[in-house]
Amino acid sequence: MLPSDGLPVFRIGELSRRVGVSSHLLRAWESRYGLLRPERSAGGFRLYSEADAQRIRRMQAHLANGLSAAEAAQVVLAENRPADGATSNLPAGGGHEDGPAVAELAGAIRQALDAFDEPAAQAVLDRLMSELSLRTVLRDVLMPYLGELGDRWAAGTVTTAQEHFATNVIRGRLAGLARDWGDGHGPRALLACPPGELHDLGLMVFGIELHRNGWRIDYLGASTPVDELMRTAEVRRPELVVLAATMPGALDALIPELSMLSQRVPLALAGAGAAPQIAAATGARLLMGDPVTAAEHFTSRGADR
Repeated sequence: MLPSDGLPVFRIGELSRRVGVSSHLLRAWESRYGLLRPERSAGGFRLYSEADAQRIRRMQAHLANGLSAAEAAQVVLAENRPADGATSNLPAGGGHEDGPAVAELAGAIRQALDAFDEPAAQAVLDRLMSELSLRTVLRDVLMPYLGELGDRWAAGTVTTAQEHFATNVIRGRLAGLARDWGDGHGPRALLACPPGELHDLGLMVFGIELHRNGWRIDYLGASTPVDELMRTAEVRRPELVVLAATMPGALDALIPELSMLSQRVPLALAGAGAAPQIAAATGARLLMGDPVTAAEHFTSRGADR
């Protein structure tokens, strides 16, 4: 049903589909922040309007820019107030997260994923997105969890099935955050993993954070042949190519090709498989630390090596 003059005309499932946010999270934003203003139908159903959808879209934009859910909601609601001196209660500086809340949610997501409980995991992910800034979710919850998951898999304390299940649930949520990351007018980055490298979630997180800092992302993902990466770079002409590898030695055999690539476009290497000697041998930049911090440091310093 099409909205008309801002009148409430669709139910929460349709609102969820339109804005790409789960019904559970929409209800949380409605109850905690008053972000939605539904009216009741004659049959008692909550009905939402295009104005509700617009507030959710602005909420998502502010979350993508690093505000916590509470801060983002305050800004959105302030935008809807009459311009008669009303001001936002947004805390100066922002971005501070409650440590116990982070620890609690990190433990909850681990428990749900270890138990193959996708509904519980999705509910925890909704809480993460609702209560913490995106930067904190990515840097302080999901990346440490993925690193720990890999260590537990290597030690044999979680099964391959558990590892695959957990990474696929997280991949689905990251894919939602990566939607439309090729749009915009900023510099372009081409992101890929070398042949045989299947672990690309860290690279996805790097791309999400880079996009939040104004970059457009062309994402090739796992196990990309180097010749195809080079051809794509020639066609797309990115301002940056990032090659990420988690496996030690994964880039050793690629030094000649990567040296050629770095002469044509700024090249950066990332991940545990990106050793300083490989970066020096190929003329590439070495990205250090977690992908969120690496993206922030990269954009603050620029693409020049």
